Amino acid sequence: MLYYILVPCMAALWPLLVWAVYLPAAERDFDQEKKEYTKAQGTIATILGRDPTRLELANSNKTADKFDYATAVSDIARRCRISATNYTVSSKPIRTSSGKKSQSAKVVLKQVNIESFADFLSKIQLRWANLQCESVTLTQKKGLKDVWKVDLDFKYYF
Repeated sequence: MLYYILVPCMAALWPLLVWAVYLPAAERDFDQEKKEYTKAQGTIATILGRDPTRLELANSNKTADKFDYATAVSDIARRCRISATNYTVSSKPIRTSSGKKSQSAKVVLKQVNIESFADFLSKIQLRWANLQCESVTLTQKKGLKDVWKVDLDFKYYF
C-alpha cells in the first residue's frame, strides 16, 4: 500500500521540483557563465591588443623552429620596435657539457628605454622557453633621462 501511494506522489512532485528549484538555479548559473564569458572576452582582446603575436606562437600545428640567436633577436627586436642598428649579437659555438648541448651569446642593446628593454626580454624568453638570461647590465647614457645601454648574456639549451 505504501508503494502505491509514495511512488505516484514522488512522480508528481518531481516536475514541480524541477520547475520550482532546478530550472531557476540553472538559469542563474547560465547568466553567471555568460557574464564571466563576456568579461573573459574583454581580457582576451586586451591581451591580444598588447601582444598580437601570441596567436602565432601558440599555433600547435606549426613545427618547432630551429633556434638561431641572430634570427631570434632580430625578430623580437623588430616586434619591440628596436632598430637593427641599435643592437648587436655575438654568439659562441654550440658546446656539449655532460650530455647537454648549449650555446651562449651576448646581446647589446645600445640605446633603449626601460620599457623597450623589459618588453624585449619578456618576449624573447616567452618565445624561446629554453633560453635563459644569465646576466643583465644596465648603463644609463649620460645626460639622457631614460636611455640605457643594456648588456645581456644568454644561454640556450638544446
